[in-house]
Amino acid sequence: MLEQKTKLALDDLIAQIKESATYKEYHLQLERLKAEPDFYRQVNEFRQKNYELQNAPKSEDLLERVEAFGVEYEAFRQNPLVDDFLQAELAFCRMIQNINLKIMEEMEFE
Repeated sequence: MLEQKTKLALDDLIAQIKESATYKEYHLQLERLKAEPDFYRQVNEFRQKNYELQNAPKSEDLLERVEAFGVEYEAFRQNPLVDDFLQAELAFCRMIQNINLKIMEEMEFE
């Protein structure tokens, strides 16, 4: 369980993240995408396949599978609704990754 002072600081950090332009843009794009259920479903399928490829064990055919994935989704990714969401999601994920990295650096955690 978090100490009270730590919990308050964490709550403040969460509030600051929610007020950021990056988070607001991510949520705006997410809501736009959810308004189009077919695209929302397709984006989730794309994300799942992308995750599986990124976490697949290295194999002789991995590069071919990655290239085939890129070709399969090339036209789909050019749709502005899809691209805007994926760009906003990537920016938000990078922001969270940078926060996590900074915390770990400062904690001298090995």
